[in-house]
Amino acid sequence: MTTVAEPAPISCDRPGTPVNDAAPTAVLDRLSLVLEAFAGRETLSLAEVVLRTGVPRSSAHRMLDRLVAMRWLRRQGRDYSLGIRLVELGSLAVHQDRVHSASADHLHHLYRITGMVVHLAVLDGEDIVYLDKIGGRLAAHVPTRVGGRLPAERTALGNALLASNGRDLAGDDLIRERGFATHRDGALRGFGCIAAPIGPVGEATTAVSICGPLRDMAFDHRMTTPVQLAAAAIWRSLSVGVRVTPTLQRRDLLRSLPTAASVLSEG
Repeated sequence: MTTVAEPAPISCDRPGTPVNDAAPTAVLDRLSLVLEAFAGRETLSLAEVVLRTGVPRSSAHRMLDRLVAMRWLRRQGRDYSLGIRLVELGSLAVHQDRVHSASADHLHHLYRITGMVVHLAVLDGEDIVYLDKIGGRLAAHVPTRVGGRLPAERTALGNALLASNGRDLAGDDLIRERGFATHRDGALRGFGCIAAPIGPVGEATTAVSICGPLRDMAFDHRMTTPVQLAAAAIWRSLSVGVRVTPTLQRRDLLRSLPTAASVLSEG
């Protein structure tokens, strides 16, 4: 049996040239080195990036140009600095961590109350990005995922946030007045959603929703109220920096709410 030796790692500076295994040859390793070089410095020149990282000048130059194109870095003359996209991602990460801490108990409680899939999402430009999803077996029927994004206007979550932040389309005044948005047969046919912004009008960047089969959704106070109460409880938790004990009264709601039991039994 003939043994074929594995080829040595190839340098991206000189195609076909083997390099030392200990060198940071992987693209992600080098990108990380370049970005970390800005720690403690507002701007760096190409020469300074090369000096701080040990990355060959030609590779460093290519990576810097690519990072500028991706808005991870910005360039002014011969100097580079951290770009707006990194600021956006960092802000999103911090926000996500705070919101998760403040919302976890309330999201689970909302799921227990309604039996529907519960989503938490943040507005990012013209899209929403899902931060959390809870829904048991029913969740498999809703093709959303944590970290996924959808156009805001196609979702109840997005419409609740866009209306809260000053959009002035038909129906936005009603969304602001009622404090929630609904969507039927939107991104997923046969399903409906109810969403409420977390925070007062003009301040909300995050929203919570429930989503389920239209035959099991009640688009009235039986389901809109639990969503609004969950949003208010999460906002209080964010405002004071501590968790607030959920206050939804499960006993009465469970007697009146349709659940996903019929869907699961039929599936």
